[in-house]
Amino acid sequence: MKKLILSIFALSLSIGFATAQQAREQTPVAQPQAASQPATTLKPENMAFKTETHEFGTITEGPAAEYEFHFVNTGKEPIVLQKVQASCGCTTPTYSKDPVMPGKEGVVKASFNTQGRVGHFEKNITVVSNAGTKVLYIKGEVEKAPTSSVPENTSMLKTN
Repeated sequence: MKKLILSIFALSLSIGFATAQQAREQTPVAQPQAASQPATTLKPENMAFKTETHEFGTITEGPAAEYEFHFVNTGKEPIVLQKVQASCGCTTPTYSKDPVMPGKEGVVKASFNTQGRVGHFEKNITVVSNAGTKVLYIKGEVEKAPTSSVPENTSMLKTN
C-alpha cells in the first residue's frame, strides 16, 4: 500500500514538473527595454586637456606628488564627469563634481602616494564622462628619502 501511494505521488509530481516546464517554454519572455539615452553631440575630444601626461621627474619619497589636469569643454553641451578612477590604490583622483559648461574649465587632480614606493612609476587615471572616456598619465622616479644624520639608538638602555 505504501509503495502504491508513493508511486502515485512520484508520478503526479513528475507530471506536474513536465507541464510546468512546457508552460514556461511557451510563455514569451519580455525583453528588457534599452535605456533611452538622450542624444548627445559630445565626443571625448570635447574634453580638451592642456596635457594628458605629466612627468614628475625625480621626486623624494615621503610627501604625496600632486598634479592638476585642466581641461576646457569645447563642446556645445555641459560635460559631466561620471567617474574618475586610478589604476591602483597608490593614486587618488579628485575631480570637478559640477557640470562643466561649454567654454569653461574643469579639473582632474591626481595625488600619488610616494611613501614606500621607491623606483620608477607610471600610473593612469581613467576619466569617464557623458562625452566619452579619456585616459591621463602620471610618471616619474621616486628616490629614497635621506636617512637622518643622527645615528639611531639601538641600545636597550633607556636614555633621557
